[in-house]
Amino acid sequence: MKIKLIAILLILMPIAVMAQYPERPITFVVPFAAGGATDTLARNFAERMSRGAKQPIVIENIPGAGGTVGSAKVAKSKPDGYTFLVGHLGYMAAAPGLYKQLSYDPVKDFDAVARFPDTPMVLICGRENRLSNIKTLMDYARANPGKVNIANAGVGSTGHLVAALFASYLKTDVMHVAYKGNSQALTDIMSGQVDCMFDQSNTALPQVRGERVTATAVTSRERLTLMPLAPTLNESGISGFEASTWYGIYAPKGTDRAQINWLLAQFNEAMSDGVFVGKLIEQGYVLVKPEQRGPDALSVHTRKEVDFWKKVITTANIPLTQ
Repeated sequence: MKIKLIAILLILMPIAVMAQYPERPITFVVPFAAGGATDTLARNFAERMSRGAKQPIVIENIPGAGGTVGSAKVAKSKPDGYTFLVGHLGYMAAAPGLYKQLSYDPVKDFDAVARFPDTPMVLICGRENRLSNIKTLMDYARANPGKVNIANAGVGSTGHLVAALFASYLKTDVMHVAYKGNSQALTDIMSGQVDCMFDQSNTALPQVRGERVTATAVTSRERLTLMPLAPTLNESGISGFEASTWYGIYAPKGTDRAQINWLLAQFNEAMSDGVFVGKLIEQGYVLVKPEQRGPDALSVHTRKEVDFWKKVITTANIPLTQ
């Protein structure tokens, strides 16, 4: 009888623990400075996912080394269900191919939780640029290797990687012009100092709407509803081209699945809020299919993306960071 009682208590203990979880605020680590695109998206979700929850979800910004400093800290954190990483293509897929030594493994050191909406890339050109038509740009790039100047926010940035992928599909070379962030690059595009740039849909949208630049093409499989005149690269003759900046929530490896499921439930509730989702769409985010949002799907996606971008980085001979 005593043994049976102990067995029952052992079964009920996880249930009792989950009845109390969370007992204190949950932290979303954003490994970039406050105010950027990833930070803004994380704060939107943290605020919405906190509604009705027992404890708030707070943001902690830990910038440094392209997001790898904050990612490494989360990877080494106690898997107690109170610290999560807001992941991003750059440090959860491209970093293994960009760094000679990386102090964490995006696949082995994390448990995936949920995938946020994506931001496809938009190829933007100056409105007076002769290459602002995608067919003209591609024809010129093929006929004049290394003559098309494509700006980016830094070596290894998403814009740089997508531009390298674009060049590989065209089987030509382009001139990659690295800046320290997007603002100066955008200024030089508008003034004609450089030809174009791959920018995220959410940050490109205000510039396109303000008629400061031309949306020459988009990297999504389908046209974006907010930029209906911009053709996809796929329909422009580059068969199979598709690339987006993607984001997701990750937990340190070994986090209790019940805690992950609790957070996933808050995420799913947010994604069922039509007003919340509508605002994301208005800002240029693109929803992924429901079957692509869960832990298992994000885990598979992360592994595939690590392998994919390693090949792109190697083929483009992008220099490795120490």
